[in-house]
Amino acid sequence: MKRFSHLNLIVLLTLAVITAAWAGPRTMNLQVGEEIYACNRGPGYPCQTLSRAPGRCVCGSILVKARVVKVDRGVAYLKAQGWGNPRPFKTVGKYFCDCGPNCKCVKISQQPGRAPCGKPMKAVR
Repeated sequence: MKRFSHLNLIVLLTLAVITAAWAGPRTMNLQVGEEIYACNRGPGYPCQTLSRAPGRCVCGSILVKARVVKVDRGVAYLKAQGWGNPRPFKTVGKYFCDCGPNCKCVKISQQPGRAPCGKPMKAVR
């Protein structure tokens, strides 16, 4: 009986790990100096899209290459050419690209839409 309980626990833990691995990235772990693509719509714009690949924002604008100048809890401050001051972007998304474990775009957003790879963004539960 004890052996059966251990087996059940191992199976449940394995399923939890597999589910988490396939769930996709919900956070962008950024470092100061790193380059990332970000929505260029302006400060306070609601989509707050961040991506590791070039492409379009969920709002349709072209993502611009930006440099991380500061990282705070849940927020990264980015600076891009033409921006006067660094802009804050949330690093925890309400939506994420769900194109699988080999995904290259690694995109999060605060609004629904499509990722640079063309897949629809998935809501974080």
